[in-house]
Amino acid sequence: MASAAEQLAANMNFGAFQKATELHKRIWFTLIAMVVYRLGTYIPIPGIDAAAYSQAFQGQAGGILGMFNLFSGGAVQRMAVFALNVMPYISASIIVQLMGSVYPPWEKLRKEGGEAGRKQLNQYTRYLTVILALFQSFGIAMSLQASQGLVDHPGLFFVVSTVVTLTGGTMFLMWLGEQITSRGVGNGISLIIFAGIVAVLPRYIAQAFEMARTGAMAGGLLLLILILVVGLTVFIVFMERAQRRLLVQYPKRQQGNRMVGGDTSFLPLKVNTSGVIPPIFASSLLMLPTTVMGFAATANLPPWLQWLPSAAGQLQTGQPVHMLLYGGLIIFFCFFYTSVVFNPEDTAENLRKYGGFLPGIRPGRRTAEYLDFVLTRLTVIGAAYITFVCLVPEILVGVYNVQFYLGGTSLLIVVSVTMDTVAQIQSHLLAHQYEGLIKRSKLRGGRSR
Repeated sequence: MASAAEQLAANMNFGAFQKATELHKRIWFTLIAMVVYRLGTYIPIPGIDAAAYSQAFQGQAGGILGMFNLFSGGAVQRMAVFALNVMPYISASIIVQLMGSVYPPWEKLRKEGGEAGRKQLNQYTRYLTVILALFQSFGIAMSLQASQGLVDHPGLFFVVSTVVTLTGGTMFLMWLGEQITSRGVGNGISLIIFAGIVAVLPRYIAQAFEMARTGAMAGGLLLLILILVVGLTVFIVFMERAQRRLLVQYPKRQQGNRMVGGDTSFLPLKVNTSGVIPPIFASSLLMLPTTVMGFAATANLPPWLQWLPSAAGQLQTGQPVHMLLYGGLIIFFCFFYTSVVFNPEDTAENLRKYGGFLPGIRPGRRTAEYLDFVLTRLTVIGAAYITFVCLVPEILVGVYNVQFYLGGTSLLIVVSVTMDTVAQIQSHLLAHQYEGLIKRSKLRGGRSR
């Protein structure tokens, strides 16, 4: 027999959506925020020669700078105020979470601080975001200024204005993402990256078809790419919904003159517990050094920095060094982020507190060990799946020399964020259904009296 939640979910339709006025406000807020973000990707920073910069960018768009441009929604190609996007914030989140696992005061805040501790760590993340954004924007400003013909009036004013503009753009996006999370639908930071990818993908698709029409790409290869995209989408949906359900039993107990309890439920463990975070984190860490090195390749460098262009070339998309680093970082963050979001000891303690147990496993430490055992093996499968999906475009670029980004990392982000947002919309609808059911039951109770 279906549960009450399942019955409510089955009754959700367009009529229920029309009645959910609070959800309408959240969706409209999210859409308006996305429009504001897209407008910011078209406002260039002051002092740049747009034609000269566009030429310089085209010379490097095939590497990781092209992937960075994809994540930023084309802002890098236009050197807009949102060119840094939310990557400094993501890098700061990585550092704070790593420090929260190895630095005792921050570890105490994360484990024992509760809501106040979480807010304090979020504040540290914001401070670190400012520092990283200042560092990256300063490096970009100096690289642009060192390149001949890109800056109209080089000097201190250009450097200061570029640093302030790019850092301010990142801070605004960080604030906008937090507002979307609290007042909109979905995770704000993920939706900003999602919007950037979706906005740029049509141009990449059109370029692929144009390359096939002019003969720059074989028609069979384009067909293979399209089949691969469809196959990867189905594979991602299947893996994101896959989970291991552990049976949890609750013993019977006597309450007065009757026996209660004896229920069973399931503890779902997702195959990919870390979600889309590992590829985003890995991309952010790789983009941090290669962005500056890519621009420095066109500048007049002193002798002690002559190695930067060759190092930047080794870290470009499709190069073996980049594939190795990218795959390794994805695997690392799969295990690291899973350990952050799921604590087997806390879960085992909560089960013991409410009288639940896994059949054949003693409550307490043995349950925690078993949960860790299962989760580790699930994470191995999840890490292998994410690494495989994300390295597909790397193989296309490296083997077939195809500059096409519809697949892998971008496809994983688009599909995962879409599924997460739809799930949150369904949660809001379900909550609205529950509220309506509670109101009706109260009205009936009042009438019966």
